[in-house]
Amino acid sequence: MTLEKTTVSIGLERPVKLLHVTDTHLDLADERDDERKRRLAGRMGSPSEKHILEEQIAYAHENCDLLVHTGDLIDFVSIPNVEAARRILKDEHIFFIAGNHEYSQYVGEAWEDAAYRMNSYMKMGYGLGVPMFFNSKIVGGVNIVGIDNGYYRFEDWQIWKLKREAEKGVPIVLAFHDPLFEESLYQEHRRRAPNSCTYLVGCDEEHLLPYDEFRAVQQRPDEPTLRMIDYIRSEPLIRVILTGHLHFDYVSNLTDSLVQIVTGGGYEGIAREVTLV
Repeated sequence: MTLEKTTVSIGLERPVKLLHVTDTHLDLADERDDERKRRLAGRMGSPSEKHILEEQIAYAHENCDLLVHTGDLIDFVSIPNVEAARRILKDEHIFFIAGNHEYSQYVGEAWEDAAYRMNSYMKMGYGLGVPMFFNSKIVGGVNIVGIDNGYYRFEDWQIWKLKREAEKGVPIVLAFHDPLFEESLYQEHRRRAPNSCTYLVGCDEEHLLPYDEFRAVQQRPDEPTLRMIDYIRSEPLIRVILTGHLHFDYVSNLTDSLVQIVTGGGYEGIAREVTLV
């Protein structure tokens, strides 16, 4: 395990430690799955993702108040992937919110929208045994709130739910899969992959110009998404965002009081210990 460490001051009476893990991409398939899924098995290039995750979970139990997993625990919907995820997520020391791959049937084979997501959710047997669209848990005086934004958008009902969480009056750590647009993060992604889109939520038209048409349509924010971003940036109780999706590490500020932490790929053994003080 490669462990990054980050400390964020949010005014707590005692420190709270979170182990942030994301993008594990378990890629299991067996004879119960079709041939196409079996061909996807092992596509991430390493057979050790589950072993790495076990090491991360053990570290969190020993050293942290909670493990926060921000999606893509599985790489695609298969019988052994769903079985493994359900076993893992029975652990009450793990907080989870879904990424886009939780709903991928064959990885990028279709236009992924709300109907596609719900179809996959039902094929799993109604999810992975934990809340996947919206989740919350108070730990050590901090409210961890997970929101599914794996398709680059938020929905109005999620805004309503988040406002109800803010009414609890304690500092909020948001957990979701896709990072929010921030200029330095956008530029860092363009530096790393000049010919790629940046996979960020909330890009304006100017920043969408380098994208191909498919990615621009996929990631152009709608009105509920823009409303959610405005609310997140303006709500003083929201202090930290934990996110992934990009498979590299990056920490930046969305506002003077709001830190966004992107953690690299869990399938590569990367995890981040976030100490809130």
